[in-house]
Amino acid sequence: MISTTKSLRAALHLAILGIAAAALAPAPAKAQNQHMEVIHHPNYDRNVFMPFVPAIKIKSGKILWLAGTTALPVYHDHPHKREQIQQYMTGNLEEQTKRTMDGIKQTLDAAGASFKDVVHVFVLRARPRMGDIGKASAVINSYFAPTSTNVAVLELGEPEQLIEIQMFAVVD
Repeated sequence: MISTTKSLRAALHLAILGIAAAALAPAPAKAQNQHMEVIHHPNYDRNVFMPFVPAIKIKSGKILWLAGTTALPVYHDHPHKREQIQQYMTGNLEEQTKRTMDGIKQTLDAAGASFKDVVHVFVLRARPRMGDIGKASAVINSYFAPTSTNVAVLELGEPEQLIEIQMFAVVD
């Protein structure tokens, strides 16, 4: 009797672990809105977690192309003024990425769009160091996780500038 009870408990624990693992496993990415269809390869391994998808097919809608955005306010002086650079392009990569994403959100809001409408994000990082791609991606993915291109470059528009982000979206 004791042996049967232990076997049943072990089986129950394994079943609970299996259910918990299935519930906690990352779900495959879904289209962010009705204008998009997520594309996966036929041999897509659903056990591999990726924060982005290989492709998104545009089924309908209009393209909204956002200009490259930095940690500066969307509307800032050109040529750039040193006092604006020193005020907004401070801090580390994560801080500049957050300010940049906040500026992008304002532009999306002005167009009647949101991050769910974004199809692709282009990320340019200056003076890269090991781990920077993960730091920038963590901030961006806290807003959403579209398809992306992430490029490290030697220099952007200003010496203090660590990141520039450009996106395009599909809207009604």
